[in-house]
Amino acid sequence: MPNASVKTKHSRRARRRRRVDPARNELVSSSLESAQQCLLNQDYGTAFVHYLLVLNLAPVFKDLAQESFRFTLFKWTEELDSVGRIQDLFDCYEQAMELFPADEVILNSMGEHLFRMGFRDEAAGHFHKALKLRPDYPEARENFYRVANWLVERWHFLMLNDHGRNRKYQQAIQKAVESGCSTVLDIGTGTGILGMCAKKAGAAEVYACELSKTMYELACEVVSANGMGDSIKILHMKSLEMEVPKDIPHRVSLVVTETVDAGLFGEGIIESLIHAWHHLLLPPQNEFGEQSATGRVIPSGATVFGMAVECLEIRRHHRLCVSEVGGLSMAAAGKLHSPVSCSSEPDDSMEPYTTERLSRLPGGYKALTEPFTALNIDFNNVQELEGLSSREVQELRLPVTQAGELDALAVWFQLHLDEESSLSTGPQEDTCWEQAIYPVHNTEGFVLRPGDELVVEVSCRDAFLRLCSVAALRDGQKILLDRRADPLQSASPVSNPSPEAELCSALACLQTDQSQTRDVCVLECAEMALLNNHYYHQSFSAALSRLLSRLKASRPDSAKHGGGLFYVLDVSEGFSLLSLIAASQGRVKAYSSVEKSGQQEALKRLARSAGIPEQRLEFWLNHMEDEQGMLKRPSREELWSAIILDCVETCGLIRQKLMEKASLSPFKCRPLTPRCLLEDGGQIFPQKIVVYGMLVESEVLLLESAVQGRQPTLGFNIAPFINQFTVPVHVFLDFSMLECRHLSESVELFVLDLMDTNANYTHREVRVQATSAGQITAVPFWYQIHLDQDASVSTLSQNSHWKQAAVVLQQPVDVRAGEWVRLAVKLHKSTISIAAHIEDTHGPME
Repeated sequence: MPNASVKTKHSRRARRRRRVDPARNELVSSSLESAQQCLLNQDYGTAFVHYLLVLNLAPVFKDLAQESFRFTLFKWTEELDSVGRIQDLFDCYEQAMELFPADEVILNSMGEHLFRMGFRDEAAGHFHKALKLRPDYPEARENFYRVANWLVERWHFLMLNDHGRNRKYQQAIQKAVESGCSTVLDIGTGTGILGMCAKKAGAAEVYACELSKTMYELACEVVSANGMGDSIKILHMKSLEMEVPKDIPHRVSLVVTETVDAGLFGEGIIESLIHAWHHLLLPPQNEFGEQSATGRVIPSGATVFGMAVECLEIRRHHRLCVSEVGGLSMAAAGKLHSPVSCSSEPDDSMEPYTTERLSRLPGGYKALTEPFTALNIDFNNVQELEGLSSREVQELRLPVTQAGELDALAVWFQLHLDEESSLSTGPQEDTCWEQAIYPVHNTEGFVLRPGDELVVEVSCRDAFLRLCSVAALRDGQKILLDRRADPLQSASPVSNPSPEAELCSALACLQTDQSQTRDVCVLECAEMALLNNHYYHQSFSAALSRLLSRLKASRPDSAKHGGGLFYVLDVSEGFSLLSLIAASQGRVKAYSSVEKSGQQEALKRLARSAGIPEQRLEFWLNHMEDEQGMLKRPSREELWSAIILDCVETCGLIRQKLMEKASLSPFKCRPLTPRCLLEDGGQIFPQKIVVYGMLVESEVLLLESAVQGRQPTLGFNIAPFINQFTVPVHVFLDFSMLECRHLSESVELFVLDLMDTNANYTHREVRVQATSAGQITAVPFWYQIHLDQDASVSTLSQNSHWKQAAVVLQQPVDVRAGEWVRLAVKLHKSTISIAAHIEDTHGPME
């Protein structure tokens, strides 16, 4: 029987020709001409509208007009951004992406705007799409690496590599399911691993929720790849927004979660569990055990521990430790401290704690007390959870066991998964968690000693765990440590005071002097550490003095007319004293890029104290519409004597757009050239940056960079999906405390000349000889910042406010002692990439 579906070749209808529309063609032609004319007139908004019309009516022009359209889009959105028309900006990008959905440059630019506005999830999606379209697109790759550190934090990799932790959670979930918990909700599912554990254990129904769009999409991929896509329902929402039966059909019998941070409650576990008990979970078993269907939570509870510590590394990041900076007395600066405060009167604008891995702090720490129990909490007791915030403040008295200056309270916890199993985040444990640090700002110079008692208050205001060191008891005298206290009450007798106690009382009164607390300036932790970097500021002051001396000598009639003013511009990010140090050197008008009003006031106070005339210090950004206008002349007639560039980010990377700023400040140019900003003999600080590195073998860097090993995690295929977010450059590294084996001496990797950007290069090959046998897993790198020919500072020094970074090799390289390794080093903007291979007589071996 013939195939009835086959048609003869003549049965297909001829395609109808499109009719020519003269009016349409005329409109397209005139709009295209208008768009080009508007571009010439720099009327980018009107040009953009004309291009939209042309490309929607005549898509055939897309290839021809793509470059001009991009240029118009970027110029117009810059204008919209500068006047705060953010919604219009995003609307323009949406229209552009409808026309050019596969344009990686537009996608990347949209992602940059989203990231600056704080929409990190959405930004990552655009960078990822741009990379899929063009894997060798360096701008998108650099942006994706930066945003990936925000979206998939490095502790995800550590957690998945923590086999002991994973097994304990799996065993607790399996026991709960086997005991009758057949319906499960995984709150904050992350990669979906706990929900999959429940399904594998035999749960009839499993639900999960995840707020992060990136992690939600990742969890969906992972669950589907493991054959559970139809049996685990994942919701992209907060658990607090979930309802029965709208989102899940009925209440569940088990909630599993790991929404805990170093301070236990910081990720909102209390609020989410209270909501779950009221709306999503079956009621708990009553005291008579009569209910047949009951709910429970894994983990079942936690015990919080703490201890008082002395630690110079913590101290220098949270309070001022020096009396002068670069020759400026800091007495008039007011109170300077970090935005982390555990005061007895909490301030909602302050963070109650920060986090550190105590075992890796440079210089270590000293325990001043024995560990103490700060809190016990039962996650299966909803009344206890609800009463947490209203608990009375608990006062603990801790015997001091070692003499030392109190710098912080360190806190960790034991997470009880069930009656038999628990996880500890203690400083001596090999764990993926850091410890919570409650820094103390108000005990300068006061040393605790054995026999004292430290009075600590513990509370849970707003469901945050808050610890505060309020006083020390010594020889029957109570010495208040919190400056917010009334100085008249700062020393209250507990028993008969001794002469020594009276001295302590006087000290306490001195510490709570109200004149010291009128002016408070809050700085970021890295800014505090920078202020405490005495050597850096002294080196800069000396280098600037040498420059000014040379310029004075070179100016005609300098002795007769005073030589005029020297103009210095400080383009440092955040709080910087460099402009003030410059202004203190006489005949200098300094321009600061400090923006925050409180920080500007602190600089003004210091200027008045140092006798610097008010007109000699100007806040440059107060007169700029945006930072792009910063690098221009101080006035029509004058040039800069010095421009100070902030070169290295605290995390250990070269600051973005550094070289663009340096290239705008050429020192060899004709005086009338508009781009010439430096006077003859003027200087950029620093003059150059030398990048150094070293070959190391480090399992820690591997564990923090990607899920390791060939075996699936608990039998689940997770690594290929989360490892998409592996970032080859590991930041915020402290090389002095890194667990690693050094396989070579340090070697110069790269040189950046900021005074002559034309002399720079983008890639270089470096030969380094292995001093020990091992496996090269990473190349940590740091910077020697040369202020001038005579002074330099290292970001590797112990008192540096900078951290280091490391390139983690995609494939570790085995090396023998004495072998030569060739490193291919590339620098694109602020991103360093390094590839390594062994030199061999038979050719290179990857």
